[in-house]
Amino acid sequence: MSSPRIGVLALQGDVREHVRALTGSGAEACEVRRAAELGSLDGLVLPGGESTTIGRLLRVFDLLDPLRAAVAGGLPVFGSCAGMILLARDVIDGRPDQPLIGGLDVVVRRNAFGRQVESFETDLTVAGVEGPAVHAVFIRAPWVEKAGDGVDVLARVGDRPVAIRQGPLLATSFHPELTGDIRVHRLFVQIVRSELGLKRGRS
Repeated sequence: MSSPRIGVLALQGDVREHVRALTGSGAEACEVRRAAELGSLDGLVLPGGESTTIGRLLRVFDLLDPLRAAVAGGLPVFGSCAGMILLARDVIDGRPDQPLIGGLDVVVRRNAFGRQVESFETDLTVAGVEGPAVHAVFIRAPWVEKAGDGVDVLARVGDRPVAIRQGPLLATSFHPELTGDIRVHRLFVQIVRSELGLKRGRS
């Protein structure tokens, strides 16, 4: 089976780390900065960073509406930390003019676990990820405040969802790209491969 082509939005955040993890997971990874590059992708990663800054840059680079259209059209997307916020339908404690891509039927609380100095690490059981617990790094992380019926919760910290999936969309509050454990990225590559198989079956 050929390697799926998965882009990493390269406006801010841990771009190289995501590219490395995707490559190690069997994908053909590339950096994405222009709307014209979206059409060649089988999947996309929205890395962590500062969600309001990334939203502003999406407008500057004329990527916001094309990304909304791509997600609405079924493009598999994995958002980590700020990427989870961008994929939400609504955000608590965000800026009133904060642009969102949407796609996930969730309400996310921004910086829910506190400020930078309150960042932490913990081990999580993540549904769909085989083997030992996933070591998760939380940096000014959001959590899911409310999730629709079509959203599957894959992991929690206490009673707060921190990893979710809805169809071809995957999101984590934490940064799996920072630990060297690529199993969450492998899960996303599996989602992309599955979606490609469904598309071929319909054609």
